[in-house]
Amino acid sequence: MIRHVVLFTFKPGVDWSDPRVLEAERTAARVGAEVPELREWRHGRNVSARPIACDFLVDGLLDDMEAVERYLVHPFHQDAIAQWREISDWVMVDVEQ
Repeated sequence: MIRHVVLFTFKPGVDWSDPRVLEAERTAARVGAEVPELREWRHGRNVSARPIACDFLVDGLLDDMEAVERYLVHPFHQDAIAQWREISDWVMVDVEQ
């Protein structure tokens, strides 16, 4: 199993009041239902005020790296990426479980 975690940090001038952010959040919420390779899907806003904290997280569980590759190119996931790319920078990790 592969745990896929992505942490998003808003670009300067972007915050939760931006309609693009709210739309990206709604899209992220639906990824788990739209991409069949995902066994689990979590997402959420950061609640910490620490300066090193990121703004948003997505966390998925997939069978293997082949499933990760299919997830990455899935059209719905690609739409989500395009939305988040406009408003944020991110880091990610894929780890075996």
